[in-house]
Amino acid sequence: MNTKILIRLGKQLKIIRKEKGLTQEQLAEKVGIHPTYVGKLEGGKSNPSTLLLFKISRALDVKLSKIFEFDK
Repeated sequence: MNTKILIRLGKQLKIIRKEKGLTQEQLAEKVGIHPTYVGKLEGGKSNPSTLLLFKISRALDVKLSKIFEFDK
């Protein structure tokens, strides 16, 4: 598992979440996951499934591709 990619993905999720004015708890509630798991995702400590990323993108009201808009 490439942890650098997970860290970049997590940072992008955090940026988008904050732009939308949501707390980790609010996002977790919208997605149906535990707030601690949002923290793990944003910290690059967890490898989310494609389905979960889709649910997160819907909860954040962004295209799934936006989540992957980070530098290499």
